[in-house]
Amino acid sequence: MFSLDVFETGLTAWQTAVGLFMHNIPVFILAIVLWISWKHEIVGGIVYILAGTSYIILTIVRAATSQLPWYIALSWSLTLAGPAFLVGILFLIGWFKKNKKSLPL
Repeated sequence: MFSLDVFETGLTAWQTAVGLFMHNIPVFILAIVLWISWKHEIVGGIVYILAGTSYIILTIVRAATSQLPWYIALSWSLTLAGPAFLVGILFLIGWFKKNKKSLPL
């Protein structure tokens, strides 16, 4: 959805395709991580939580350079990082439950 702004600028078809690809690189990376995480939940738990954390840090740093208060940047970034945290936590819960079953009592 966030890559749809490429269509507003009146670019050529090739430039639009490249812009769409560039905007969707993070989506492709997280989709590959999601595919790996179906088998190895710990990977998804760690990567999604790190992705959310790095997004928050980058947003706050950018806000500091544009004179935007950090708490506004934090509230904006939580709308995108929050679901990443939730997915990461759910993967970690699944991993803990899977490992708990396999432990001998």
